[in-house]
Amino acid sequence: MAVAAAMVLMMIPVSCKNKRVGVSDGNNGDTAVTVVQFNADSAYAFCEAQCAFGPRTMNSEAHEKCKEWIMEAFRRYGCEVKTQQADLQGYDGTILKATNIMASYHPEASTRILLCAHWDSRPWADNDPDEANRKKPVMAANDGASGVAVMLEVARVLADHAATHPGDTLQLGVDFVCFDAEDWGIPQWADSHADTGETWALGAQFFAAHLPQGYEARYGILLDMVGGEGAKFYREGMSVRYANAIVGKVWAAAKVAGYGSLFPDEEGGAVTDDHLPLNEVAGIPTIDIIPFYPDCQQSSFGPTWHTVNDDMTHIDRNTLQAVGQTLLQVLFTEE
Repeated sequence: MAVAAAMVLMMIPVSCKNKRVGVSDGNNGDTAVTVVQFNADSAYAFCEAQCAFGPRTMNSEAHEKCKEWIMEAFRRYGCEVKTQQADLQGYDGTILKATNIMASYHPEASTRILLCAHWDSRPWADNDPDEANRKKPVMAANDGASGVAVMLEVARVLADHAATHPGDTLQLGVDFVCFDAEDWGIPQWADSHADTGETWALGAQFFAAHLPQGYEARYGILLDMVGGEGAKFYREGMSVRYANAIVGKVWAAAKVAGYGSLFPDEEGGAVTDDHLPLNEVAGIPTIDIIPFYPDCQQSSFGPTWHTVNDDMTHIDRNTLQAVGQTLLQVLFTEE
């Protein structure tokens, strides 16, 4: 996960909204509650599988092995998988062998929704309370693996639903994009000028500047740190600025899905993250589902952010469930 701006201060258009995939919520006759269910245990296992490779830091063996695993997992659920490979320069001049992974469900559909997350690990636990840990790599169970895990579970659910309910197959296309080289931003201990945010989200910057030919998406949803204990997802400031209508759509879906308490109707600060180049360069209105901990003294991103404690012991199935079910609610009620 990248740095906070305000936080540091504290394709065929067919409707899937029908009785076969949704039921009335009992409050608003115009709102269908999808009966398609996210499985938090499965998402947890996907998160755990990534961590089993170790920290997926840039240019490491674990990074390469996990890349192949992610690609194969999406293929297993019927997605068409393509990659963008690039040599990107880190803040310190290091050449980062980066791979953006794009897995497409229903690649033939003209109406498309973009779901995305970063899959690399922070190479330094520079926010760890123990100074001795600050140059150790981060396992990145939450800050990296959780977003990919939720996307993999959504892909699995879509494939399973298509197989078991052929008449109710989601007609729109979904692109799952795993961004690389997100977390090589300037560490807190580096002797460098003030961080302007440009050293973060390198893979997303490359993707936004080199979109696949003819690619368009109706909107995008970025998932960052979506599995942490005690997480709540306030409306992120840059998302409100660039794609407020999509923020409203997703937060309304969370309420309908029964997770409104985890998606407060309040802003939680503005963040430099992968959604910025998508909005500013690619022109795809994209929001960021990212936690805000207003009372956490160590970081408003939560106590494990950029520490060695970002491991599976701090992943909460309830958080994964809330985010994943909200996404399914959005997808299966999109017109």
